[in-house]
Amino acid sequence: MAIRACKMSPVPDSGQGAVLMAETDRWLSEYGESHRDIKSGAIYWVAVLALVIGTVGMFWSLPVPAEFRRISPILNWGSALLMATVVYYFIISMSLAIGMLPLIFALAAMHIWLAKSPWNIGLVSSGLFAVSLLGLYLGHRGGGGLRAVVRDIQLMMIAPVWLLSKLYRKIGIPF
Repeated sequence: MAIRACKMSPVPDSGQGAVLMAETDRWLSEYGESHRDIKSGAIYWVAVLALVIGTVGMFWSLPVPAEFRRISPILNWGSALLMATVVYYFIISMSLAIGMLPLIFALAAMHIWLAKSPWNIGLVSSGLFAVSLLGLYLGHRGGGGLRAVVRDIQLMMIAPVWLLSKLYRKIGIPF
């Protein structure tokens, strides 16, 4: 169940936005189907959050070119990943992207704080990543095993949007 790129080809009697919306609904449905058999939901979703935090932190800790520092002291591979994620969210859905901004800002603030703290951001993030793998495995226990964990790593930035889309549907916010 791979997520396919959204096609922006015109459809008769509808705008390109309708095509993109149908594609967004399709991949959100596919993600939901592949995560229907989660055995331990609380463990799983904490692990997904730890995976996102750990991955962004590992990118944040990578060495950056001097040109990055000249542009901004917080421009690094982790902040670049967050910016690319926001752009992708806006491409797939304006309302989901706006809803995800608080999480993105919280992730950035957390990593700025961690980078200035006495702890090594790379080690903390690697530890979170390792713990998240165990949590993902336990969350999928009996429902896909390691293959499901690898799939979750591939889709880690989609999981928060999927959760937000469920909330939006429940309270009637269109996306």
